[in-house]
Amino acid sequence: MAYPTDRKYTKEHEWIQANGTSASIGITDYAQQSLGDIVFVELPKVGAELSGGKTFGTVESVKAVSDLFAPASGTVTAANGDLATSPEKVNQDPHGSWMIKMDLKDPSELNALLSAADYEKFVAEEAGH
Repeated sequence: MAYPTDRKYTKEHEWIQANGTSASIGITDYAQQSLGDIVFVELPKVGAELSGGKTFGTVESVKAVSDLFAPASGTVTAANGDLATSPEKVNQDPHGSWMIKMDLKDPSELNALLSAADYEKFVAEEAGH
């Protein structure tokens, strides 16, 4: 799968799509494939302060519960309520199903994240290819 080049990626398999100081965050196709069928998504409330690299919620699948890690620091401005009733949307369209939106505290934090090409290389190495 080609990863969208308009985003940055973490080694924990989250993506972030920034537009100025606001950003949308979700999980990658690789993450949803590894998890299997997603049955529950727990997200923070609007107004929550997130720190880059720290957990902000969980994704529960039939296989396991996995933590979600914030790619950058900031304040949550929206949580995707559709995922509460339809968590399978993450499996169906991981790059189109955002989990949270946030105002970035420092957009330069994104410079430390992986590009789409670097993320693809990382995933290939992690998968042992």
